[in-house]
Amino acid sequence: MSTPMNSLGGLGGQQRILSFAIKDRSALYASFMPFIKNGGLFIPTTKNYQLGDEIFLLLQLMEESDRIPVAGKVVWLTPPGAEGNRSIGVGVQFSDQDKGAARRKIEDYLAGSHSSERPTHTM
Repeated sequence: MSTPMNSLGGLGGQQRILSFAIKDRSALYASFMPFIKNGGLFIPTTKNYQLGDEIFLLLQLMEESDRIPVAGKVVWLTPPGAEGNRSIGVGVQFSDQDKGAARRKIEDYLAGSHSSERPTHTM
């Protein structure tokens, strides 16, 4: 199960802080966006974000106690009423700042499932 835990911030274009915990491999698979540069995650949320909003993500994966700090920006929006009953939320692209550390950690957890045909929150 994945749950957004907290969101702070202002209007479009400002940086926001978002804590996000992903507790199981299937939720991580459904949220991961390997098709964008540096990778990214889809985060289910009803908060109002705009494309280009900067996000500072505090990411907790599986049973790890430490959160991974990741800077990113909103590159995907799924609004209410989207076709196919898709989850409402945003896709956050990881920035170059962490030099791929977040992406590598996610890919380690998902080893062997990238070629799966299971649906995700985005594509």
